[in-house]
Amino acid sequence: MKYYIAIALLTAASAMNAQNIVKMSAVKANNYGVTYSLPNTSIVITADYTKTTRKAGQFYQYAQRYLNISNPIMEDDVIYEINNIEANTKGIEDKDKSYLVEFKPNCIAPFVSLTKNGLICAINSDYTSPKQETASNIPDQNTQTIDPSLYFSEEILRAGSSAKQAELIAKKIYQLRESRNSILNGEADNMPPDGDAYKLVMKQLEEQEKALTGMFTGTETVENLKYDFTIVPDEKNISDKVIFRFSTKMGVVDADNLGGAPVYLTLKNLQPKQDLLLTPKEQKDIEKKFSKGIIYNIPGKADLKIEYNNKTYVNTECMVVQYGTQDVLTPEMFDNKKQPIKVIFYPDQGSIKEIIQ
Repeated sequence: MKYYIAIALLTAASAMNAQNIVKMSAVKANNYGVTYSLPNTSIVITADYTKTTRKAGQFYQYAQRYLNISNPIMEDDVIYEINNIEANTKGIEDKDKSYLVEFKPNCIAPFVSLTKNGLICAINSDYTSPKQETASNIPDQNTQTIDPSLYFSEEILRAGSSAKQAELIAKKIYQLRESRNSILNGEADNMPPDGDAYKLVMKQLEEQEKALTGMFTGTETVENLKYDFTIVPDEKNISDKVIFRFSTKMGVVDADNLGGAPVYLTLKNLQPKQDLLLTPKEQKDIEKKFSKGIIYNIPGKADLKIEYNNKTYVNTECMVVQYGTQDVLTPEMFDNKKQPIKVIFYPDQGSIKEIIQ
């Protein structure tokens, strides 16, 4: 029998700790009962990919003549490339799996540790959740471009043609190289007075040369991107489901966007449940057992595979709640007045990790 969350019970919660764990005490005010939830399994797929933006330089046609550069970028382009695809399971609250754990009034200070979403973590024991890295879809830009016009001299700005301007910029690039070499060889008229000044001057010379040279060679900006997709399977197997598509021109696109190549997910239950033929008495006994005990999940084992462009990125086994079953801890387990039993759960699975007597 299921008991759904009552708002009044939440008032018995203690303050949430640093790990977002709530301790719910079973006291007279809530009739010695605490409501908890069990999770379903979701699969979080993370696409790790690179966006490369190539821009042609303003004077690419003069690159060979003035700087002896034979392969400048000649047209703007954007290229996306998959680096890796990962998959991890994560428990999510199942609103249809909320239950009441009831203790006897004479138990010694019984309590239940829950996540902020009500998932059960422990009974009669504190729980510390492991640190989790938060995935981000914000681009990580590792190449910055500087406006080269900041380094133009008056002569360059007054040049009457593109060819003349390109010639003057090339001369300035050679002057920057000569200045840098003079400092490296200790032959400059005005050497930096100390190590910090030396680093600063060399950095500035390098930045100026790079910015001006980019007007001939073109520039390339690389961004590292991540994108997450979440799949919540049901009890059925999943075969070659297109979870998203990937395009070398557009990057990650929706599953129905035919401009990209498909990324396939396959999830196969390795321990299919067998349908049992129960007599009415057996069915009644099971219902009675589940109506009073502490219900927990026994996840099933599944084979998870993710493929893209004829390459397998994920091929592993994982535990999936929807492929498993449930069982019950009897209330009598917690009647010991001197030494209450402690139960530690896997909150993401709702399964038992450890029972401590």
